[in-house]
Amino acid sequence: MKILLSGASGLIGTRLATELAADGHTLVRLVRRSPAGASERLWDPDAGTLNPEEIQGVDAVVHLGGVSVGEGRWTTERKRAILDSRVKSTELLARTLATLPTRPEVFVCASATGFYGDRGDEVLTEASPAGTGFLAEVCLAWEAACAPARDAGVRVVNTRFGVVLDPTGGALGKMLTPFKLGLGGRLGPGTQWMSWVSAADTVAALRFALQNKEVRGPINVVAPEPATNQAFTKALGKALHRPTFLPAPAAALRLALGEMADAALLSSTRAVPKKLQDAGFRFQDTHLQTALEQMLAAQKK
Repeated sequence: MKILLSGASGLIGTRLATELAADGHTLVRLVRRSPAGASERLWDPDAGTLNPEEIQGVDAVVHLGGVSVGEGRWTTERKRAILDSRVKSTELLARTLATLPTRPEVFVCASATGFYGDRGDEVLTEASPAGTGFLAEVCLAWEAACAPARDAGVRVVNTRFGVVLDPTGGALGKMLTPFKLGLGGRLGPGTQWMSWVSAADTVAALRFALQNKEVRGPINVVAPEPATNQAFTKALGKALHRPTFLPAPAAALRLALGEMADAALLSSTRAVPKKLQDAGFRFQDTHLQTALEQMLAAQKK
């Protein structure tokens, strides 16, 4: 297939691009700088510019990326950047794909389990309604922005990613230093659920969504067994052979990070991958302790 990819330089995009290329697919990367060669295309989501002629003939589109939600306090400007970086780029792609004489078969667009908001112990499938709060509002708008492509007959898949675990970056990459120093601990009460997924399974799920025509709409890209924050803390400490006796009180997190603390660190999302499993997808990493140990061992090689 000829696949158009945005976010190719990110944590997930880099791994996905490598695996797709190894499988013999042709990749066309969307970039915001001057294209470095024939395999890159210029676009500017903020300005709303993307030349339809330059992406004509692609068989599939994968849209990843967006301003990080976990970097510092959520000022008004930061929240606007988080929203716009997702919605504007998705709208531009969806509108452009809808105008093509020959449209791609599938448009796989990132989303997040933030769609569900803070839901306590409730088990959440793709049929569960949206939650409340800023992240839920972002995800609703993000997924809705795909409508022009879907209305034009393109199969749209919204991948609701959980916390993607990779020791080279993302959430796990940030945790490793304090945990290695013995400064790790649960966040707040530690009873909040965390829908995690390995980077390897994340990439495999994206490839599965590209290739399987029955997969459409939202899919939870999360491991089958979510963990509480306290269980995750213990598992990571055990994998690193370090103590985890220094909890971060909820009040301190709120003081330091404001709204982001409640929405991203203290909220509880117990999502499960019902649609992926029903479609026949098989996860490689299902047990948190084993997954962490294997990731960290691989990083040392």
